[in-house]
Amino acid sequence: MTQRDDTIAAIATAPGRGGIGVVRVSGKALSPLAQALLGQTPAPRHAVRAAFLGAHGAAIDEGIALYFPAPRSYTGEDVLELQGHGGPVVMQMLLKRCLELGARLAEPGEFTRRAFLNDKLDLAQAESVADLIEAVTDSAARCALRSLRGEFSAAIEELVRQLIELRALVEASLDFPDEELDPLDHADAQGRHANLVYAIETALAKSRQGSLLRTGLQVVLAGRPNVGKSSLLNRLAGEELAIVTAIPGTTRDSVRQAIHIDGVPLNIVDTAGLRETQDEVERMGIARTWREIGKADVVLLLVEAGAGVTKQDLELLERIPQGVKRVFVHNKIDLTGSAPRLQRDQASTSLYLSAKTGAGMDLLRTELLSVAGWQQGAEDLFMARERHLMALRQAEQHAARAGEYFSRPELFAEELRLAQEQLNSITGEFVADDLLGEIFSRFCIGK
Repeated sequence: MTQRDDTIAAIATAPGRGGIGVVRVSGKALSPLAQALLGQTPAPRHAVRAAFLGAHGAAIDEGIALYFPAPRSYTGEDVLELQGHGGPVVMQMLLKRCLELGARLAEPGEFTRRAFLNDKLDLAQAESVADLIEAVTDSAARCALRSLRGEFSAAIEELVRQLIELRALVEASLDFPDEELDPLDHADAQGRHANLVYAIETALAKSRQGSLLRTGLQVVLAGRPNVGKSSLLNRLAGEELAIVTAIPGTTRDSVRQAIHIDGVPLNIVDTAGLRETQDEVERMGIARTWREIGKADVVLLLVEAGAGVTKQDLELLERIPQGVKRVFVHNKIDLTGSAPRLQRDQASTSLYLSAKTGAGMDLLRTELLSVAGWQQGAEDLFMARERHLMALRQAEQHAARAGEYFSRPELFAEELRLAQEQLNSITGEFVADDLLGEIFSRFCIGK
């Protein structure tokens, strides 16, 4: 990111043609730019119809101008929004005029970064802006909006408040070593500590659920040729995405489809059948299958219900990485007359269904949500990112470790301090510039 005190401009609407396009400008003292571009400085927070003027006074376009003087704006600086006709040529001409008047092209996420630096948003709220834009389900959008409104930040701040109160209680004994804490204070510290650990665990659980809404579950369909992987993909997607034939090796490459189950996004990957082959193209597809399996959250290992789990299937199972969850899917029960069912034992989970008829598909959908750790009816989730989860996990570890040091108040206090540091990093109270650059570089330009 470059200077904070210069003027930036960007097209804020999506590429392509539209009824309306928006160019956004932010900086200090935008009145001269507005005068040159509009012939006036619009009244604050009033929509003004105006001609957008070029360098020689000829109109580039006509539209609506909105002026938000600092600090009552999205970025905390002066902001000028120009709403014109949404053709790409018109938008580029208008942006070029803003650059001629001294603005520079904004970098990805720079408007929101300035909002964070000017204390209009904390870091968790700023990240939720991008999450709201990128939400792929209604549940994800609602979750991101709650974070944008500050619910996640408020929960983190409450944890920090509890930490500060507990630290104050403990550090009093360090500041006044000649005065021992009475038994009531000691019991109070233990009770507060237990409540704190529970509160962090609760926040972490809600954050894991919200993270699932953001990233989705990676599900790979694997197995030998002709066990029905492509048929299962088509059934899950509700449309004919993959070619289904009785010829082994029909699927040569991975076929991907995003679906939603109860608002939870799942990324389904149909893969080439796993077998020994001399066909060079099929071998390349099989190599890609193993790469997809290595990146999966869960592998559905398909087998034919009539044949059951064969030696070849067990050999395939052995090659699946240990950290990847796996479910045996016994397909084609329509050929055996079996009823749909789910069986669990200590070693494996087996699900019996028919991709052809749809029997047992509800069991599969429920099992996928269970594998993901999704709990139905959750309405107070936090749209967490991986860095939030890492910070919460580390805060939980430090808080739990503090409980081992009740008899060593200096170590108890230090673990609490480290836990507080981790929580503060979520809202951005303590954050490195390089982390800010990484976060905001993933935003779209104009936001």
